[in-house]
Amino acid sequence: MTAQTDLVPFHLAIPVDDIEAARKFYGGVLGFAEGRSDTKWIDWNFRGHQVVTHQVGAGKPAAARDGVAGTNPVDGHDVPVPHFGLVLPVEEFKVLADTLTSIGTEFVIEPYVRFEGEPGEQWTMFFLDPAGNALEFKAFADLEQLFAV
Repeated sequence: MTAQTDLVPFHLAIPVDDIEAARKFYGGVLGFAEGRSDTKWIDWNFRGHQVVTHQVGAGKPAAARDGVAGTNPVDGHDVPVPHFGLVLPVEEFKVLADTLTSIGTEFVIEPYVRFEGEPGEQWTMFFLDPAGNALEFKAFADLEQLFAV
């Protein structure tokens, strides 16, 4: 299967414990446009996909309290599960990685090239939002490698 260019937008709702911290992170740090919102939720334009941060309960979600919900070994690293993110162009990935580094982001997995020299070679990085939700941003020099086996 090859990478598609006409993707259908997905919708994802995630829990946060502080809606204003979510606004600063998703809008300010990651630069996503804010859509509709209310006192306890915000729609984000996640590159044409709809991600909604919902303030729920008191305190941090379990992933933030106990570390990530789980991990799976991939290319010598413990990948947090669950996680979500975007596939970016390589230069944009590097700019985001530099921005996150410059503001002192604590990475779960620091930016590096995964599967170097193999099918599916990609830049990747993992970090947590303020509520402890794991995000992965990645980039392929050749987007056709997105589903390489």
